[in-house]
Amino acid sequence: MLRSFRTLGALGAGLAAATALVMAAPAAAQEDDFTLYAREVAGDEEEQQQAPEVGDTFSFADDLYRDKGGDKVGRDGVACTVVRTGNPMDIQCLGTFVLSGGQITAQVLMTVPLDESAELPAFDASVTGGTGDYRGASGEIRFTADGDYQRLDFDLG
Repeated sequence: MLRSFRTLGALGAGLAAATALVMAAPAAAQEDDFTLYAREVAGDEEEQQQAPEVGDTFSFADDLYRDKGGDKVGRDGVACTVVRTGNPMDIQCLGTFVLSGGQITAQVLMTVPLDESAELPAFDASVTGGTGDYRGASGEIRFTADGDYQRLDFDLG
């Protein structure tokens, strides 16, 4: 079950604070619209034996790439909390995307099926702000499964 939580995205959905420098700048740091690819960083794998309860939390992190298999251009940190149980359940996720020009923050309330075989549909997260080049950012990020990666389409306003 935890593994299906982890596929929710990169929120990159996608979403909790991560702070530090990144290795390289994305070519689109100054653009309003750009695409990145997120690949989850291995973490402790815990087996969850019982159904999630309201208030349960989990977190994950991704490395961000301009192109699949390309150079790393950033990273994200995501924290999610179960806010409604059942099948499907609702999860509130908050995340921060760290890029060379600054950080972008986002959040989403996701409806997630408990069926392990069900693929998570594409979803949008609201951009809630940013720092540096992204100060005052708004807009949304579209998250779409893309093989071993999650495709993140940023539409900043």
